[in-house]
Amino acid sequence: MRRGGRKLLAAAGAAVLALATAGCGGSGGSGDGGSGGKPTLTLYNAQHEDLMKLMVDGFTKETGIKVRMRSGEDPEMANQIVQEGPASPADVFVTENSPAMTLVDGKNLFTKVSAGTIAQVPAAYRPADSDWVGFAARSTVLAYNSKQLTAPGLPASIMDLAAPQWKGEVGVAAAGADFQAIVSAVLALKGEAATAGWLKGLKANAKVYDGNSAVMKAVNAGEIQTGLVYHYYWYQDRAESGANSKNVELHFFGHKDPGAFVGVSGAGVLKSSKHQAEAQQLVQYLTGQNGQQILARSSALEYSVSAQVPTNPKLKPLSQLGAPDVDIAGLNGPKVVALMQQAGLL
Repeated sequence: MRRGGRKLLAAAGAAVLALATAGCGGSGGSGDGGSGGKPTLTLYNAQHEDLMKLMVDGFTKETGIKVRMRSGEDPEMANQIVQEGPASPADVFVTENSPAMTLVDGKNLFTKVSAGTIAQVPAAYRPADSDWVGFAARSTVLAYNSKQLTAPGLPASIMDLAAPQWKGEVGVAAAGADFQAIVSAVLALKGEAATAGWLKGLKANAKVYDGNSAVMKAVNAGEIQTGLVYHYYWYQDRAESGANSKNVELHFFGHKDPGAFVGVSGAGVLKSSKHQAEAQQLVQYLTGQNGQQILARSSALEYSVSAQVPTNPKLKPLSQLGAPDVDIAGLNGPKVVALMQQAGLL
């Protein structure tokens, strides 16, 4: 979750109109005219804006194709595309988490990704139907206060956080797309009944915060002992001042536990795009060697997914995470929202 906004996968409404008229960022210009007569692409962006600007600028430098970015959260951008349907002005959609991609794909609004792009992305990071691909990954972790807890006292599974011993000692950003993606992995791996029970336990145990950064700060301050976040919040803070993570360490659940879920940021080309060839070029660049090198070297500290581009060496290698096998195209965002609402977490 990037800005801590309380957006639901089922929500659209006023945010759609606001985004449709939003100003443009990134390296784009206006209209269809680009350098040398090339079109300007419209990118609906739900990833971190700083990271996407770096990648888009690299693409423009390499191809001469400019990109206009419209940025928002995963759910609002996905819902905007669904509402716009075949009339959407978007050429490419990128997200932080895959459930937003699944929402758009379920409405048959993506075109197939090119074979060249598919060849660049390992099967674990793309759906079987090739309607979109992953271009970045993030690991679920349990941030814990190292002054209050030691390794022997940590839960073996994410499911254990529903136990009474963790009452008042767990932090979650329940309204964020990141946490909802983690819940979607629990649903995919454990089923509806177990997920509903787990969420009921979290409702009793967890303190809800407005974003992953707020969760980590609370762990660091000793307000709570643990919090569920994505890995890069801790790594980014440690790479800067460490002010919000000096008392925090990360617990990787591993062992194919739902808590070892590796989320995927997706990219896809919209059927509505009037610039199909150029839109395919952008997605191929994001997943290709040059784009992945920009990702790996950036301060975003997310995982590159290309087998040809090593992940930032500061990160625990993907191969050592013990992530469960999850069909990223089958993560059910709307069902997760419904279950979280039933549990009272939303």
